[in-house]
Amino acid sequence: MSLLLAEVVETSTAVAASSARGAKIGRLAACLRRLEPDEAAIGVAFLSGQLRQRQVGVGYASLREPPPPASEATLGLRAVDATLETIAAQTGPASQASRRRLLQDLFGRATGSEQRFLERLLIGELRQGALEGVMQEALAQALGVPLADVRRAAMLRGDLGAVAEAGLRDGLAGVRAFQLRVGQPVLPMLAQTATTVGGALERLAPAAVEWKLDGARVQIHIQQPHVAVFTRSLDDITDRVPELVETARTLPLRSAVLDGETLALRPDGRPHPFQVSASRFGSRLDVERLRQTLPLSTFVFDLLHLDGADLLDRPAVERHAHLMQVVPEAWRVPRIVTSEPTEAQDVLDDAVARGHEGVVLKALDSAYEAGRRGSGWIKVKPVRTLDLVILAAEWGHGRRQGWLSNLHLGAREPSSGEFIMLGKTFKGLTDEMLAWQTARLLALERERTSWTVYVRPELVVEVAFDGVQRSPRYPGGVTLRFARVVRYRDDKRAAEADTIQMVQALGGP
Repeated sequence: MSLLLAEVVETSTAVAASSARGAKIGRLAACLRRLEPDEAAIGVAFLSGQLRQRQVGVGYASLREPPPPASEATLGLRAVDATLETIAAQTGPASQASRRRLLQDLFGRATGSEQRFLERLLIGELRQGALEGVMQEALAQALGVPLADVRRAAMLRGDLGAVAEAGLRDGLAGVRAFQLRVGQPVLPMLAQTATTVGGALERLAPAAVEWKLDGARVQIHIQQPHVAVFTRSLDDITDRVPELVETARTLPLRSAVLDGETLALRPDGRPHPFQVSASRFGSRLDVERLRQTLPLSTFVFDLLHLDGADLLDRPAVERHAHLMQVVPEAWRVPRIVTSEPTEAQDVLDDAVARGHEGVVLKALDSAYEAGRRGSGWIKVKPVRTLDLVILAAEWGHGRRQGWLSNLHLGAREPSSGEFIMLGKTFKGLTDEMLAWQTARLLALERERTSWTVYVRPELVVEVAFDGVQRSPRYPGGVTLRFARVVRYRDDKRAAEADTIQMVQALGGP
């Protein structure tokens, strides 16, 4: 019998309300134990605040007028997932109406609490504190197996739901059955963050200092003559990057798994804005024409497998030595090895001057901790900030219930005195900031909907961001990448906020 959606909703609510990591893990583990193997992937996804399908083509507009809720909880996980699968599969001129009809039917069978859960799940705002590390610990507890085995299986499979299914079916043997296989992507290793190269070197020296490129993370699997290319999210993009595939086939090896970045460069070697590169490797149409007009360059920085030998657990310095033997310098990320902050700073300054994001420092003895922000990698990027004006805020969910959380950010248009929306962010907000801004924004309220409070544009906030990219979604044609709140600027008036022209200039041509 399928687990009821109501049981997942109850667990999600309890997890969101708890601030203790151990309590979250215990609640999640209890729910995971009740899953059948064939619904494990669904349960893990929902408890992680995600859809198994990632996206199903449903937005805010489709959720504005839900039907009356059901009086009794009857929806099973398999039934919900099957409906979402059907919604995602709708295509053609009548697809929008079909999605709406299917969605209305699903919501009509859901109770009030289930409707609210599904609403937040569908629009990507189900934030309940069940991050990947917490979910891995909960699964290990549910299965009664070592956490290290769950982490390694998730790393090698790239899908915690698949690990849960194997573990629920076959126990520890099922978890340990996952191995690195050429052609099956693994989760990429991620980097922690430092504000200066000196601070990073205090933790890692001596370290490799590599350029941090602003492109798409790619994992290249080679089993000559076959090549497969995967993104950071493990999507197969082999058919979109023919130049990468052709280059990989020329390498002097039989089999390998390479880790790197691909991006579009201008004739002078400087990178195009990230969104330009993203449009290139994201397009499935007219690839050959795009290849001629916007070719991709690929730079490799790690080697996870070589000619039948797995290198994941080998020290970074050994992996790089093998990399140098099989990948030519023109196809490798520039780097030096140093303990000197001045030398590391020179690499950072050079990378930024050439249009790149910054640097990544890597411990020479570090293993490849796939799927984790390992302590052996630290990224350093210059922090850029803008002073923007808050135009509205959305009510929070879960732990932020009752607080105004997601902020609508606007830049000043000098000629009209209006403010142009650039996007939203809820990142960087402490509990103290949430409480303060809720009271302050309610005092500035001019109108509201069930989701959002619109305010007089008077409150200035300093926002850090990683870059500016084009976006047809917003009236200024640009939005901020990874925006997060630094502080409120009570010392600034809205008329002193940064202009939309300044933001647009940061996005480049």
